[in-house]
Amino acid sequence: MALSTRSRTILTLYSARDCVHCHRVRLILAAKGVSYELILVDPARPPEDLIDLNPTHSLPTLVDRDLVLYETTVVAEYLDERYPHPPLMPIDPLSRARLRLAIVRMERDWLPLVEQCAGSGKNSEAARKRLRDALLSALPLFKAAKFFLNPELSLADCALVPLIWRLPSLGVSLPREAHAITDYGERIFRNPGFTRSLTSDEKLLRD
Repeated sequence: MALSTRSRTILTLYSARDCVHCHRVRLILAAKGVSYELILVDPARPPEDLIDLNPTHSLPTLVDRDLVLYETTVVAEYLDERYPHPPLMPIDPLSRARLRLAIVRMERDWLPLVEQCAGSGKNSEAARKRLRDALLSALPLFKAAKFFLNPELSLADCALVPLIWRLPSLGVSLPREAHAITDYGERIFRNPGFTRSLTSDEKLLRD
């Protein structure tokens, strides 16, 4: 499935400049071809309007008319249902459940390591090793289909690809035998929609 170029109703997305969770939502919006207003926020200094809208001040925060949503999974599933074409989850319940479990695993075990990998020291180095080992343990899943556990782009890919994009900047290198992971990422990175999902700060992560 190609990332769409269609335009829809304008939404407002409050996003950090470099955030794996915010990037996930921006990638979904690119896949859906949805037009939106992007407001880049310093998480340490949230603007007054975000404070008024979201009691947790968390990012990403999505505003659709009178509806305010936060928590990344809630926002992701809302966008897939609000804009059903192209669908980012399979039709059959078994495949949907399998992808949902994969996303839970990413959210619980993989994505928290992104922040832990930043910086230097023993803790960061240990986090890099855990992330590298986790990806290598999942190598057969990257070989099972064109996208992650699915023949077409899904919400699981939108959660995973921002992580893969950040690996070099996190200091996580994969061995040659992990080419299936590298190839998976490059297939999506080449799509113009993926480029549209990046902030200027995120584009520099691979320069």
